Amino acid sequence: MYRSIRSAALAALLFSGTANAQAADDAAKPTVVLVHGAFADSSGWNGVIERLEKDGYPVIAAANPLRSVAGDAESVAAVVRSIPGQVILVGHSYGGVVITEAAKGNANVKALVYVAGFLPDTGESALTLSAKFPGSTLGGALAPVGLPNGGTDLYIQPAKFHEQFAADVSAEQATLMAATQRPVTQDALSQPSKAATWKSLPSYVIYGAEDQNIPAAAMKYMADRAHARKTVAVANGSHALMVSHPLEVAELIENAATDR
Repeated sequence: MYRSIRSAALAALLFSGTANAQAADDAAKPTVVLVHGAFADSSGWNGVIERLEKDGYPVIAAANPLRSVAGDAESVAAVVRSIPGQVILVGHSYGGVVITEAAKGNANVKALVYVAGFLPDTGESALTLSAKFPGSTLGGALAPVGLPNGGTDLYIQPAKFHEQFAADVSAEQATLMAATQRPVTQDALSQPSKAATWKSLPSYVIYGAEDQNIPAAAMKYMADRAHARKTVAVANGSHALMVSHPLEVAELIENAATDR
């Protein structure tokens, strides 16, 4: 009887130690902050979130206002400042400009991950970088909408959304994405970046070889210039990699989280 009680107590102690170790490991994992870009919304990260949360990562899909580089970056920076512990900042498309700016002055940012996202140097904008190499067909797919303040919102024409933005996503899903897309102001795309935090923070890049928004050559150029710790080029990948290749995107984010 005594031996049985002692064995049960030992087993409980071992289980408790394992559970505590697992809890400590989970608590030590950085929070992943996902920032969508133009013509998208936070729901585009759903597949990535599912994988990350399954692996024990806290995740926040931040709403990107898509109004101005400085204002959008401050909105995301406020989220980062509210998080105790380390943060992995992830940006898609124009969201790459935003995370680059938002990381400035936030010491808890561990790494930057760019998902078909811009890595601007100081003074560069999304428009200047996308035009640096031939191949983008975005200009001909846009639908401008005038704003009361005299500015311009930009959408992708619904009939062109599938081919332009998400060619490797099903037609049904692309139709939903086109209907729920969020516009970006023309000013936001043309405003120059005031920080290049990828020069001091580890950066990771994944992009599609068939991206029609940001030419693959531009993405490779930016990744090479930043000396990205890891760069993944997805064969036949579109601009919407977080939707079409969520596992590959999540894997790269986890690489950034676990690298020392």
